[in-house]
Amino acid sequence: MQNRRQFIKSSGKASIAIATLPIISKMSPATSVMASEYQQQPLPYAYAALEPAIDALTMEIHYTKHAATYAKNLADACVAEKVDSTITSLTDLLKNISHYSPKMRNNAGGHYNHELFWQLMKPTPAKAPTGALAEAITKTFGSLDAFKTTFGDAAKARFGSGWAWLLVKSDGSLAVSSTPNQDNPLMDMAETKGTPIVGLDVWEHAYYLKYQNKRPDYINAWWNLVNWEFAQKKYAEAITKK
Repeated sequence: MQNRRQFIKSSGKASIAIATLPIISKMSPATSVMASEYQQQPLPYAYAALEPAIDALTMEIHYTKHAATYAKNLADACVAEKVDSTITSLTDLLKNISHYSPKMRNNAGGHYNHELFWQLMKPTPAKAPTGALAEAITKTFGSLDAFKTTFGDAAKARFGSGWAWLLVKSDGSLAVSSTPNQDNPLMDMAETKGTPIVGLDVWEHAYYLKYQNKRPDYINAWWNLVNWEFAQKKYAEAITKK
């Protein structure tokens, strides 16, 4: 009887000890990163931080309403179309987006584009890129000002809603393009394919409260926000993969 009591007592302690052990996720760091790509991330600054170029109300509505809806609808599309975000990276999804529904295309693109867009802006950034990106821009466009003109023209000329891009093509060269709606250069049906380095949202909801129909004024003001350090990081990553 004593041995039985001792056994029950020791077994109970062991069960309690096991129950209190931390739960270890079966997801590797790589799959965790892929899963997080599909989720809306916190803004890296306050809504008012980009004023006067982008006003606080526009920033709040843009992030909490428009971008949040893309993230939610992307999650719904992944469930409906059986996309496992722990296996398929968002980039790989976009590169094969023609195999999915318009809902997946619109919302995967919208989510990716906005998550990149937030990172490409910051309060009081450097006025110009440096290093390899600066050299590549000068080599391709002649100067930073010439690049800004080419990029700005693409943004102004985009009819209706869409984006303007600076991208790295498959041969490592830079190019400027624009895409309609929430498309981007990663998509397999993009007219100019490549890895986005800089992207500008020219949907009216990105600027209409402050600039009304004056898209060129919004574009000119936006250059004061470009996070060139982040763009340089994206450029280095893109070149490394070539």
